[in-house]
Amino acid sequence: MSTAERNGPGKLRLVLVDDEALMRSGLEMILDAAGDMMVVASCGGRDAFATVAAHRPDAVLLDIQMPDVDGLTVLRQLRTLDEPPAVVMLTAFGPDRYVHLALRDGAAGYLLKDTEPAHLADQVRALARGGRPLAPAVTAQVIDGYLAHRADHLDATRAVRALSPREREVLGLVGQGLTNQQIARRMCISPSTAKDHVSALLAKLGYANRVQAAVLAERARLLDPSPAPSHG
Repeated sequence: MSTAERNGPGKLRLVLVDDEALMRSGLEMILDAAGDMMVVASCGGRDAFATVAAHRPDAVLLDIQMPDVDGLTVLRQLRTLDEPPAVVMLTAFGPDRYVHLALRDGAAGYLLKDTEPAHLADQVRALARGGRPLAPAVTAQVIDGYLAHRADHLDATRAVRALSPREREVLGLVGQGLTNQQIARRMCISPSTAKDHVSALLAKLGYANRVQAAVLAERARLLDPSPAPSHG
């Protein structure tokens, strides 16, 4: 792919961080082939902060366990940037003891490395639209582990009681995994207003991202039992 093609307008810009060069190469081939996204750089954990700071990607796919610098340390470093990118943690296994810490520290979600190529690209697209990519096979365990280990989380019922009816509605829609555009359609408001509502909700709850709000929504039983619409 030429430099001009890789820097085409409207493409989602990604940085891959993994200690295995072969894994980085494979992920880059899959994501570049999607057509609407491009891997602008890839590196190991030790070079992650400098690489992300230099390229300013929209999103980072970050290995959670690396021998030189672990993914949690890299995640915390990236969160100090003025405009930190969305970060999805990658793991070769199911939920482990690090996943809940990654969510607590601001990761937008996490995926398994053996995710099907087409599904991986779809999940990255969902991330760009404000979604919360979580490996479907282990979402329940991730949420349970996050709740079990988050010592400072507010009691869900008490936290939701402090919200206005409109804020509770927004929280429930975020919990269903809806994007800002989908929330806008559901509430009959503009996408920019929906984005403002979500940002204000996260600020009020003291949360770093939508994943944490979604956990609260599920814990407080705010989720509609009917399936959420697909991201589109």
